Amino acid sequence: MTTAAGPRPRTAPTTPASPYQSYVYAYPHKTAYRRLPERPLLRDLWAGEPKDALSLYLHVPFCEVRCGFCNLFTRIGAPDGLTGAYLDALDRQAGAVREALGEQDGVRFATAAFGGGTPTFLTAAELERLCDIAEHRMGADLRAVPLSVEASPATTTADRLEVLAARGATRLSLGVQSFDDTEARAAVRPQRRADVEAALGRVRDARIPVLNIDLIYGIDGQTERTWLRSLDAALAWRPEELYLYPLYIRPLTGLGRRAPDTDPAWDEQRLRLYRLGRDHLLARGYTQQSMRMFRRTDAPPQGADDYACQTDGMIGLGCGARSYTAGLHYSFDYAVGMHEIRGIIDDYVSRPAADFAHAEYGRAVDTGEARRRHLIQSLLQADGLDTAGYRARFGSTPQDDFGTELSRFAERGWLADDGAHAPSLRLTPEGLAHSDAIGPELFSPAVRAAMAAYERK
Repeated sequence: MTTAAGPRPRTAPTTPASPYQSYVYAYPHKTAYRRLPERPLLRDLWAGEPKDALSLYLHVPFCEVRCGFCNLFTRIGAPDGLTGAYLDALDRQAGAVREALGEQDGVRFATAAFGGGTPTFLTAAELERLCDIAEHRMGADLRAVPLSVEASPATTTADRLEVLAARGATRLSLGVQSFDDTEARAAVRPQRRADVEAALGRVRDARIPVLNIDLIYGIDGQTERTWLRSLDAALAWRPEELYLYPLYIRPLTGLGRRAPDTDPAWDEQRLRLYRLGRDHLLARGYTQQSMRMFRRTDAPPQGADDYACQTDGMIGLGCGARSYTAGLHYSFDYAVGMHEIRGIIDDYVSRPAADFAHAEYGRAVDTGEARRRHLIQSLLQADGLDTAGYRARFGSTPQDDFGTELSRFAERGWLADDGAHAPSLRLTPEGLAHSDAIGPELFSPAVRAAMAAYERK
């Protein structure tokens, strides 16, 4: 079958080896990025882009500890002066990026987020400065747009929360993972339930409108009973959102040095715990937004969910952040190993402002890849893909472009059969359960090859 994107070879085997291939929160994956030898100017990249509803993301690559499952771009601790030097560099980058965006009146930010790492690793005064960079350097009105901030129990202190609440934070996402101390240790996340509960109390006292709690299933020693106990402990705080993540064991992580990530019995355990958790939340007033995300029915809306950004216009600041234009996704270098991460951070903080006017690592996104991105990030949401919107954007239907893959999903019982002219393409409940197999199966051969050729570091 030939489409506007060209001939499409079969991209994956009929039956995936595991329902847990990869968590697809962005496409193409960062391991498909490569150094851009021409180092294009940001001014040129953004010249023709719509800039009236941008998203702003500030990345803070520091944590007090690194969990055993974590493969995020972050380092443990910070020598004296490093966080200040990092904010200095962030300020220089923000100035260069804001200049590249051009006319002040035509630039508007619709959402903002601080992620990491752990943004609340910064002191209260440093968080004030982070907000100042977003507002005064970039021009984002943090009190007028949704502002989401990631945090850990140990760093969720009253003074930090006071700053975030005063500066307009509308959502605080707390990485709990488990309320069971034994399970937390098994995941190499040293914390006590009493400290987690105290942190949750402080978050509620701060009156930030949306509390999200992250939990993980599939931890060594976890049972259905302990999983339900963690869920009920979280529900006692009536969080507006809950994210349920399957445990992954990835290379170069703490757990990755001890065990493989392929085990059919473990797959079955994770699927069983996922279904148990899903049904438990659905029976208690939550609606499912994606495989991972559940929102309390009466919770205030927060905009796009679970990185479901079919459009572009992402401005990422910080050495681990991505930025998206229509034709290029770009960032700085990427690593998982501690030594390499430290080197990248050290390089970032030493850069003069002029260095931040260029894109250095990235991947071009042509029309074919844009179709895939739109399909992946829409289909993996519970509401599915709006077929009319797809046709309006690309001039074709999802069946025209991805008929083979969609038929394969339907044969497996993963795709809802709503008729040929349905207003949306939706996954079945079992399809949502297999989101981490469906997403990677839709990767293009070129992206798949680039990811396979990536040298881990």
